[in-house]
Amino acid sequence: MASVRQIVNSLCRNVLLQAAKPNYGMLPAMQQRLLSTGQFQNLLVERRGEKKNVGLIKLNRPKAMNALCDALMTELTVALNELEQDKTVGCVILTGSERAFAAGADIKEMQQMQTFAETYNANFLTHWDVVSKCRKPIIAVVNGYALGGGCELAMMCDIIYAGEKAQFGQPEITLGTIPGAGGTQRLIRAVGKSKAMEMVLTGDRMSAQEAEKAGLVSKVFPVDQVVDEAVKTAEKIAGFSKIIVAMCKEAVNRSQEVSLAEGLLFEKRFFHGTFGTHDRMEGMTAFVEKRKPNFTDN
Repeated sequence: MASVRQIVNSLCRNVLLQAAKPNYGMLPAMQQRLLSTGQFQNLLVERRGEKKNVGLIKLNRPKAMNALCDALMTELTVALNELEQDKTVGCVILTGSERAFAAGADIKEMQQMQTFAETYNANFLTHWDVVSKCRKPIIAVVNGYALGGGCELAMMCDIIYAGEKAQFGQPEITLGTIPGAGGTQRLIRAVGKSKAMEMVLTGDRMSAQEAEKAGLVSKVFPVDQVVDEAVKTAEKIAGFSKIIVAMCKEAVNRSQEVSLAEGLLFEKRFFHGTFGTHDRMEGMTAFVEKRKPNFTDN
């Protein structure tokens, strides 16, 4: 007869499995259509890498410099959900064109919203959070402009690689508004209060080189090489245990939300938790036996 602990563990496991499944029945009509047809109007999606274990999403509104309209962000939600559920994909790259990663949110679309009540009731921009909530690592590859919502979108990702001509900025102040998708919150965590305050209060831009120096960007590459370099990094990440990668990402992100003491405790418990995985045993055994580990993501 099953013990109380076994029953509770079984119930918890079933709840977690159900929560991990996308509830497509509740998706808006556009998202359901995209899921059924796989056709995107504003994105290009492909698998990259020698083992095709890297998902690459390219923003594709060239005439609008990849302005982040609602339709594009809805498609991005669907594309990320698909890659999240694809067990062969271990890392995602999000990029735009050489001219613009994304020049910002779609101002023509925003201009139509007239009142506080309209924007508040619509919970405007909330669905953008899907990027920061993706459990798989996302590398933003930024060429050209990453302004306003484009800069915020890049900051939602886990790593930012920039082409040498990239420019970052939060110019919302020039439009009579403020950043609304993380520009006043994530930017300060990346570059510090003084630099962040200067950028949001003046609308001034930051070059790729300045962004790397300030800590906003991990690395800067020539424009025609940055995507390939990101693919190399993504392949390396995808070659590790997916469950351990997800735990590592969650632990790092938690540091942005809690005190040092709480973060250290969270990290320690996750570290302890890895000892309940097959991949931790395999990794350490392979090291001792001086062979390459064979991770199975469990």
